[in-house]
Amino acid sequence: MVINSSDFSRSNAQVIKYPIITDKATRLLENNQYSFIVDRYSDKITIKTAIEYLFNVKVIKVNTCRLPRKQKRVGKYIGWKPQYKKAIVTLSEGDVINLFTDN
Repeated sequence: MVINSSDFSRSNAQVIKYPIITDKATRLLENNQYSFIVDRYSDKITIKTAIEYLFNVKVIKVNTCRLPRKQKRVGKYIGWKPQYKKAIVTLSEGDVINLFTDN
């Protein structure tokens, strides 16, 4: 899929919020899979388009899941942490996203 910069709106670039860097996500890097927190209402096609446009890579597969809300308590007050959506993106062979800067 060829993406023209004129076809890609600014709102689609804001689909990807930030990468997830945990032990499990780091293990997935060996399989060329990257984890991102994305907008709750975005679909797989939009996520794929945004990743390909932002990082200039070829995406093979996108897996998504909406994680449940968690209860948060501060003193006697009980509230909820915001719900979010996680996307695990599989890239083609040879494509790499550099999440860690080399200083």
